[in-house]
Amino acid sequence: MRAVQITEFGGLDVLQLADVERPEPGPDEVLIRVSHAGINFADTHQRENSYLARFELPLIPGGEVAGVVERGAGDLAEGTRVVAMLRSGGYAEYAVAPTATTFPIPDGVEDGTALALLIQGLTAWHLYRTSAKLQKGESVVVVSGAGGVGSLAVQLAKPFGAGRVIATASSEEKRQLTLELGADAAVDPASEDLTQALIDANEGRQVDVVLEMAGGATFDGCLKALAPFGRIVAYGIASREPNEVATGALMRKSRSVVGFWLMHLLARPEMLTGPLADLLDRAARGEFRVVVGGIYPMSEVRRAHEELQARRTTGKLLLDPGA
Repeated sequence: MRAVQITEFGGLDVLQLADVERPEPGPDEVLIRVSHAGINFADTHQRENSYLARFELPLIPGGEVAGVVERGAGDLAEGTRVVAMLRSGGYAEYAVAPTATTFPIPDGVEDGTALALLIQGLTAWHLYRTSAKLQKGESVVVVSGAGGVGSLAVQLAKPFGAGRVIATASSEEKRQLTLELGADAAVDPASEDLTQALIDANEGRQVDVVLEMAGGATFDGCLKALAPFGRIVAYGIASREPNEVATGALMRKSRSVVGFWLMHLLARPEMLTGPLADLLDRAARGEFRVVVGGIYPMSEVRRAHEELQARRTTGKLLLDPGA
């Protein structure tokens, strides 16, 4: 089968097209004929071996796929349309996934929508419900509000009880998109004084919740904008610039910093199935818009990673293994 394979960690050039053996499913696993693989920022870390989890070579990157079950197991029969989360192996014509993290796609929901909801949607859901514990009427800042997680988090904020919703985005076009998706205000994260820009966008008040995936100066500026008892939830370090937080500064302002990594849900199936069903139901009812920012043929995987890291993309990115 055709796949993208890495034989050394590094830059874009390590992403190589290769002919490899089709994987064989083990107990409690299914073989999926992949229609599309999701492209996530975590994949760029995976390519460099700089992510929270470490990987061994050779490696086929990619942590999520949509497609059709080729060899079933349990309640997942052959021919079932599914979306699945896997540790690696997604950038290929066929992939093996655990039955515990493989879910049927409801009729009327497209593959791209299901993929957007699997990792990005579940992340947005848990950022609000599990990590920030959003309370009714609280203000929310969504960093990178035009991105895969951010575009969904902007739309889920008010249905989940938020008051004023503020998005950050790096271009005027992206900021306009966040407003179309339901943000009340949009801010340039490169503002000279990001803290004051966020407070101004919140009508002169400090903010209650920040969903933050950039790190570096953006994280620092958002943290300073938090109101007493405000929470910043860190779920990414796209800038590759980690931050240090002084406990005294947290105590003086009664602020909280919370970390979130989706992989911890894998050991808690109930934290996957219920929230994902909620998201898929909302999508089927047309309650929010899934932004598919691009579908890349497998031969252009390097371009996909390059554009993602350069922050030139919006919404969910997909890889087509058949092209």
